Amino acid sequence: MSEDQKNKKNQLNIELDNETAQGKYSNLAIINHSPAEFVVDFVSIMPGAPKSKVQSRIILTPQHAKRLHKALGENIQRFEQAHGTIENDDKPPIPLNFGPTGQA
Repeated sequence: MSEDQKNKKNQLNIELDNETAQGKYSNLAIINHSPAEFVVDFVSIMPGAPKSKVQSRIILTPQHAKRLHKALGENIQRFEQAHGTIENDDKPPIPLNFGPTGQA
């Protein structure tokens, strides 16, 4: 088998429809976990809005959550090498203790 055939065999075919390609804006992620899974809710909070809405919920196995953590770290490092340090004041602009803690 040629190298090109091996590469084509190992490629993953992923479809991205137009609606999903538009993406969802999120400025808050709420993360909960159980022994079996991590649940990440992406929320969009807008000033003056009386209510915020979960834009997307992603459920991951612990192994995939760890892979995501590693991939995000690597991408942030590359971003900062290209564009400079991302400043983080570690002071969330909103209280994060609103409502009960979710369980998966």
